[in-house]
Amino acid sequence: MSVDSASLSSTKTASSERRPLRERFSSIVPHLVLAPSLFATFVYVFVFAAWTIWISLSNSGDLPDYSFAGFQHYAELWVNLRWRIAYNNLFLFSVLYVIGTMVIGLSLAILIDQRIRAEALFRTIYLYPLAVSFIVTGTVWRWLFSPTTGIEALMHQLGWASFHFDWLVQRQMAIYMVVLTGIWQASGFVMALFLAGLRSVDPDLIKAAQIDGATMPRIYRRIILPAIGPIFIAVAVVLLQSAIKIFDLVVALTGGGPGIATEVPAKYVYDLMFQRGQLALGAAAAIMILVALALILVPYTIWTNLRQRREASRG
Repeated sequence: MSVDSASLSSTKTASSERRPLRERFSSIVPHLVLAPSLFATFVYVFVFAAWTIWISLSNSGDLPDYSFAGFQHYAELWVNLRWRIAYNNLFLFSVLYVIGTMVIGLSLAILIDQRIRAEALFRTIYLYPLAVSFIVTGTVWRWLFSPTTGIEALMHQLGWASFHFDWLVQRQMAIYMVVLTGIWQASGFVMALFLAGLRSVDPDLIKAAQIDGATMPRIYRRIILPAIGPIFIAVAVVLLQSAIKIFDLVVALTGGGPGIATEVPAKYVYDLMFQRGQLALGAAAAIMILVALALILVPYTIWTNLRQRREASRG
């Protein structure tokens, strides 16, 4: 009997020793799996950002030159007419792109939220542009907007000789064609986000409001839309990030033209670094884009963390 108890106790001791080892290993595995991606992210974001900042303060030309030059490239950047036009275009594009995409996306989401027939078909149609790259989108819409191959040419062939739709080649209107194309590309994505938010609202609140005699427009305005307020902020941040980094759509649609009428900062950075051999000036422009992104992402991150802490404190 004593032998059995001794063997049993030794078995328990061995199992208790194995269990912590197994638990320690299972706790280490996630860190081992994430370590390569975290390291790559650290190098890609922080190390390269620090390198770009130093290059922007150097005398680099075609090749890196690490001698210190101060902030002269930043000063040179902001007196450059092309850069000021690019930054003005970025501001105009960002405002119109974000507002237009959110308005159209929300409108589509509200329409689909009415449990219409063929809802899956409409959602697929609205989401289709998301599956198309900006290069393809820009190329196709360039054909449509072009006076020689697009809508204007079609109207002329149909006999409407006085019809004109040449905004893409007009300096004052070309940037608005970029905005329209960008809205077409992103509206389906925004619709999906808003639709998910609309479907997450407690249906009991809607039924209670309907029993009280509230109309659907009033219910959306007073109950549903305020309930999905955080989604509005998240969507706006995502769209602003996309707008600040816009490059391929402009390259495919207008190439920055006519002239420099649709120049944007990302394209200007590419031209400086890879076509003109002005590495330091291009790095300074890239840092200004990074600053614009930080002005959006840092406050949003702080707001998100504060909101999560408030929700956690409320239980």
